[in-house]
Parts: sequence; C-alpha cells; structure tokens
Amino acid sequence: MTETSVILALVVVTALAFDFTNGFHDTANAMATSIATKALRPRTAVALSGVLNLIGAFLSVEVALTVTNAVVRIQDKTGAPKAELLAHGGSGLLLIILAGLVGGIVWNLLTWLVGLPSSSSHALFGGLIGATVAGLGWAGVNWNGDGSKLDGVVGKVLLPAVLSPVIAALVAAAGTWLIFKATNGIAARFTERGFKWGQIGSASLVSLAHGTNDAQKTMGVITLALIASGDWSDTGNIPLWVKVACAVAIALGTYLGGWRIIRTLGKGLTDINPPQGTAAQSGAAAVILASSQLGFALSTTHVATGSVLGSGLGRPGAGVRWAVAGRMVAAWLITLPAAGLIGAAMWWTGHLIGGLGGAVVVFLLLVAASGGMWWRSRSHRVDASNVNDDWSSPAPTASPSEPLAAPAAPSALVAASPAAASAGVASSLAASSDPARVAAAN
Repeated sequence: MTETSVILALVVVTALAFDFTNGFHDTANAMATSIATKALRPRTAVALSGVLNLIGAFLSVEVALTVTNAVVRIQDKTGAPKAELLAHGGSGLLLIILAGLVGGIVWNLLTWLVGLPSSSSHALFGGLIGATVAGLGWAGVNWNGDGSKLDGVVGKVLLPAVLSPVIAALVAAAGTWLIFKATNGIAARFTERGFKWGQIGSASLVSLAHGTNDAQKTMGVITLALIASGDWSDTGNIPLWVKVACAVAIALGTYLGGWRIIRTLGKGLTDINPPQGTAAQSGAAAVILASSQLGFALSTTHVATGSVLGSGLGRPGAGVRWAVAGRMVAAWLITLPAAGLIGAAMWWTGHLIGGLGGAVVVFLLLVAASGGMWWRSRSHRVDASNVNDDWSSPAPTASPSEPLAAPAAPSALVAASPAAASAGVASSLAASSDPARVAAAN
C-alpha cells in the first residue's frame, strides 16, 4: 500500500465521519417540533428521519462533483481537480481536503456539545476555506465568482445565510397567524390530531430534502479525493460504493439523534403546540423547495430555526426566548471563521510534519478532540428520555427583555486546540445563562 493510498483512506474515513455528524447534528431541523409537540415519539421521529435521509441520498447527485466549486478553486468546471494540485499523487490536495473535513467535524461537535444548532454545510465550507487559504493563499478561495451571477462565498453562502432565516421566519409567522385565526373558536381536540399529522408530513419532506442535499456534499468530497489519487477518473459519475457509504453514514447519524440540539430547537426557542409545529415545518419545507428551484444553496439549519422562531412570533401570547435566539445567531456568525481557523491549523500541522506522518497526526488530533467532547457530554446527558423536559430558563417573551449574549471571539473558540475550543464555547454559554439552564442544555 502506497503513502497516497493511506492518506486517501484517512480522507474517506474522515469524510464519512463528517457525514455521520451532519446527520445527527441536523436531525433537529426536521424533527424537533414533532418531538416537542409529541406528534411523534422521540425514537420514532429519528428513525423516520433516518430512513428518509437514506432514501433522499439516492435521489440526486447532480451537484455532487462540483459542490466545493462554490467556495474554493481546487476544481475545474468539469469537477476534476486542477492539474497543478495533482503532483506527488495528489497528496497536497488530499491534505487540504482532510484538514477542511476536520475543521467541519470539530465545529459540528463543539456546537452539538453546547446544544446550539449551526449549519453543517457552513462548517464544511469554512473548514475547506481555511485549509485552502493556508495551502494555496487567498486566491484559492472563490469569493465572488466571475460577477455574472450570484456565486462564490458571498453569493452562495453569506447572502443566503442572512436572508433564509428571515424569509423562513416571516413565512412561518404568517402561517401560524393564519392557522390560529382560522381555527379560533374551534375546540383543540378537533384540530390537534390533524395538525400533528400535518407536522409528520412536512417533517418527512424536510428529512427527504436534507438527505438529498447534504449527502451529496460528502459524495463529492470523497469522489474528488479518489480522482486526485488516481483511483477514479469519471468526472460525470460517483462510484456506487461512495453513494451507499454516504447514504448509510448520514442515515445512521440521523438515527443516533442529536438530542441536545433537538432539545434547544424544540423547547428552547418557544413553547410549541401542534398548529405552530405544522406552520414551522411547512414554512421550512416551502422555503427549502423554492430555493432549490431558484438554484440557491440554503442551510436547512438556518431555515428550520427561522421557521420555529417565526411560529413563536405568529402565535398570540407565545413569544420567543430571545437570549437563546441570540446564542444561536452568535453561533451562526462564527461558524465559517471558526471552522476555517481549525481547518487552517490542521493544514499547517500536517504540512509542517509532512507526508503520511502529517496526515496521520491530523487524523489523531481529530480522534482526540472528538473523544474529549464525547467524554465531556457524558456529565450531563440529553437523550430520548429527557429531551422533552421543561426548559428551565425564563419564559419566552414577545420582545427582547434582556441583552443578547455577545458572540464569543472566534479565536477564543479555537485557541490552542479543539479541546480548548470546547471549554471556550461552554464558558461562553455559562456566562450568559443561569446554572439551571446550563445543566438542562448539556
């Protein structure tokens, strides 16, 4: 087995690990409201979402081979790696991909540890951007495209990140208001069952779309690595084993259930009832499907969170816990730079050591950071048995009643090591919350 083959194997394993974290990190987007309103039992909800993610992963691979072209310049228009990056068996490109994946995984685990929904797509793109800047310089990033259309980091990542939660919130708020207006005076027992079925249908649609969109990213990354190493040459197709492996990884991650994030999104933002849940999930599904038709790449996390927030604003007397919303927005703002810093640090580490040794060290750092965060999470477990426990922080209000938590500096979150970053995020959360809230969220 050659040195390049071992590095390729590390990249494939790391990519599937990212796909797995993507699954459990984003389960909340589809199922948090259905679990919160008891439309579905927790285990049933994540099992249904896992199956639909598995099916969705096979529905399309249209953009898989060019998914990274939106943010970095490591491929040509056909999806093949640029020729100058294929020297030495493509090891230079493989290190960039490996470091970028590590950046995405570490940030996914950090935000899961403190129960904050953030975009797995943005974490992956941030990690790749950081590793690419470290390896190729600022010119290696596709910031604005060629100017003929919305493209690059600004057009495909930043602009949708700002607009999508706002649009989703407005759609969900309007839908919630209309639902309560239309059912005013009708006994809840006559409407609740129907709204619960509506939640299940719309949540299933979001799960299917998530499997289709997010599994493609990992398929594209693995295929790009295979082409770089010379193990695959067809830029128009994805190996069957890659499709199957990515579909199974994201489905298993979804079934695991990101209970900490499900709890925050389902219980922390607002007190949700079935009509709200139906409006939130239907609004999220409508925005995601409309954006797909228009060619915009949206974060399902941003859309789902915006929809839940909008459902709280649209329901008379419901309100929103603005401190929780503030922490979520802070996590969104620092996802790209934080994952980028981790990706860059991993590339520098691997490059400094060089060759196979550098790739192995980067992989071992990922294993150590992941193990440390998993161990930390055991001190306050959140699972199917307590995900619906009452939220212990102050009741939601219709307008801000306290200052939003200030975003922690990206450097503080990724200082020294991923383990130190975990402590930084936890400290930031604790500083802006009461002790009971921290215990409940973690």
